[in-house]
Amino acid sequence: MTAEHAREVLLWCVLINYGVLILWFVALLSAHDLLYRLHARWFRISVEAFDTVHYGGLAIYKIGILLLNLVPYVALTLVA
Repeated sequence: MTAEHAREVLLWCVLINYGVLILWFVALLSAHDLLYRLHARWFRISVEAFDTVHYGGLAIYKIGILLLNLVPYVALTLVA
């Protein structure tokens, strides 16, 4: 795998992962009550805990995208 090919793969990973992140955010924003009721059937969880779990999940996912996809992409771009 060449550096150019790795850069291209990382760029697609960034785009796909940000798409998933945005989809998760929009789904949570537009269907919050529906998602809460669905999860409340499976787990005994308060609305505050539900929001905390999702907010934390979004934050961890975004940090993962930055560290595992975007930073290597930028490093390869600077080296090339």
